[in-house]
Amino acid sequence: MRAMVLDQPREPLIERELPDPEPGEGQVLLEVSACGVCRTDLHIYDGELTEPKLPLVLGHQIVGRVIGAGAGAERFAKGERVGVPWLGWTDGTCRYCRSGRENLCVAARFTGYDLDGGYAERVVADERFCFPLPGETSDEHLAPLLCAGLIGYRSLRLAGEGERLGLYGFGSSAHIICQVAVAQGWHVYALTREGDTETQDLARSLGAEWAGAVGDPAASDLDAAIVFFQKLNFVPMVA
Repeated sequence: MRAMVLDQPREPLIERELPDPEPGEGQVLLEVSACGVCRTDLHIYDGELTEPKLPLVLGHQIVGRVIGAGAGAERFAKGERVGVPWLGWTDGTCRYCRSGRENLCVAARFTGYDLDGGYAERVVADERFCFPLPGETSDEHLAPLLCAGLIGYRSLRLAGEGERLGLYGFGSSAHIICQVAVAQGWHVYALTREGDTETQDLARSLGAEWAGAVGDPAASDLDAAIVFFQKLNFVPMVA
């Protein structure tokens, strides 16, 4: 299969022919149709995340179709469209896993960092951490939801109930979850860097009731707030 491989941080990815991956126990084999580019991929490429598997196939916003399965993998049917996110494996036994906080597992492995990811024609993934992707939304539009969308939605659920929601930082996660929050009835306040009128205009166009600079007293009486680090998602690569 074709794959784009990172040999060392800050070196260009190299197109290589690699053997097709073989699904192990509990894994599915996917034919990749799209994989988004996340800011985390850039952190890995730049060497800011310092312990990647090398050589490495990057990419953790993967959309693909099931073309094979390993022993015990019965969750998805052949041909089904599924998504693969950043969290790729956990031990299932630590106190975090046992309390429903697998994202904090101390032995966790991550797609496109510890495990080869989606900048390839095929990839294997633990079926426990794959998402079914029904419906007619295009693969390219679904791919960013597998990271930016997940981050925002999880945060929104943890925000509880209320009327006034502040979003600090308005990158890819915030611009997705702003629309969801508005649909759920929240009055959204988008807080950005001072003078960033372009982003503030974008927030208003996506349903924010108010947009302005961090520290503006107009956004001081909030029921909940979500603080986002700036995160970029580029046009997805279609394999």
